[in-house]
Amino acid sequence: MALTKNDIVERISSTGFNKKKSVDIVETLLMIMKDQLAEGNDVLISGFGKFCVKEKNARRGRNPATGSDLILRPRRVVTFKCSGKLRDSINGPES
Repeated sequence: MALTKNDIVERISSTGFNKKKSVDIVETLLMIMKDQLAEGNDVLISGFGKFCVKEKNARRGRNPATGSDLILRPRRVVTFKCSGKLRDSINGPES
């Protein structure tokens, strides 16, 4: 099951913020992150992880439906690397 934006809003509103303020908080946070990533900047959230913008070069590809060759244009992609703390909390203590 996926955690949705609405789930995050509900959890924030359960801490004492009203629903509208919770929506504003989530939307503002996501807008800041999107703007930084669109500018090519990385977003580091301590204890959570790092969103990085990577440049992909043009390359040859193939249309899986038709099998025809094509050239994929250069593009930027966002990757995520989790922090050690997050990784440890997911995996639990080592035996």
